[in-house]
Amino acid sequence: MMLEFNIPTNLTLLRIALIPLLTVVFYLPWQYSNIVCTLIFIMAGLTDWLDGYLARKMQQETPFGAFLDPVADKLMVAIVLVLIVQQQANPYLAIPSAVIIGREITIASLREWMAELGERAKVKVSYLGKWKTTAQMVAIGMLLYREDLIGIPVNLCGYGLLYIAAVLTLWSMINYLVAALTVIRAK
Repeated sequence: MMLEFNIPTNLTLLRIALIPLLTVVFYLPWQYSNIVCTLIFIMAGLTDWLDGYLARKMQQETPFGAFLDPVADKLMVAIVLVLIVQQQANPYLAIPSAVIIGREITIASLREWMAELGERAKVKVSYLGKWKTTAQMVAIGMLLYREDLIGIPVNLCGYGLLYIAAVLTLWSMINYLVAALTVIRAK
């Protein structure tokens, strides 16, 4: 199998390359590091949307791109959540973060197993998963930014959205597991 590097795949690789940059900026002793981290995270989110859009629009969907895109997303989310939990160490942030990271590992493993059974389509991304991802990304952006903005407690709002994302995460995981069990029982 030949790896195809096209514009969508290169955008996904850029998203992966932004992870160490975000990590370095996160730890810089600079008063604006939270703003720059938030901007890097937003840029990564935009590349996530753009690579999928371009792959479909330009008919450049590839097996390598289909593999790499969710890996890039999960890496970004897991690493940034770990950074945030380390910075704001408390169980109210650690618990939903652990739920989100645990679900990502579980569903990635489930998809791999279902692919081995020839049933990968049974655990493809759903609309609930898209809502979960949206809540998760906005929450992470708010938690990276942390500061109040025009009187809005951004960090507190980030906590609330992270809990919504964690609930959606559990709900979508249950849906995926039920779909997988249905297939397994039928075999």
